[in-house]
Amino acid sequence: MSTIYIYWISTTLLSILYLASAFLYTAKGDWVRGAFADLGYPAYLVPVMIVVKVLGPIAILSRLSLALSDLAYAGAFYHLLLSGLAHVGVRRPKGAVPAAVGLVLLAASFATQNAARQPPSPYAWGAAAHASTLTERR
Repeated sequence: MSTIYIYWISTTLLSILYLASAFLYTAKGDWVRGAFADLGYPAYLVPVMIVVKVLGPIAILSRLSLALSDLAYAGAFYHLLLSGLAHVGVRRPKGAVPAAVGLVLLAASFATQNAARQPPSPYAWGAAAHASTLTERR
C-alpha cells in the first residue's frame, strides 16, 4: 500500500516540477532564452521544451498508451540528466538541483508504477516479479 502512495506522491511532484517549469518558460521567455544561451543551447528550443514539459506529465498521468507513457519516462530521464550535466558543465551546480530532485522523483515514480497502475509496464523495475505473481494467481 505504501508503494502506491510513493508512486502518486512522486508522480504528482514530478508533474508539478515539469508544469511549473513550462509556466516559467512561458512567463519569463526572455530570461529563459538568455539562460539557454548561457548553457550553450539555441533559443529556438524554448517553445519545443514548453510543449514537451506539458505533454510529458500528461502522457505519464493519463497513461492512455503504455508505450507513450514509457517513452515519456525515458524522455524525462534524458532531459533531467542532460539539464543537470549542462549546469554542472558551466560550473553552476546550484542550477542542477532541480534536475537532481527531478531524477529522484522520476526514479521513484518509474520504479513504483506497476504497483499503482494497470496495465503494468514491462520496463519498470520489478516487472518480472509482478508478472510471476500474476502467473501464480491463475
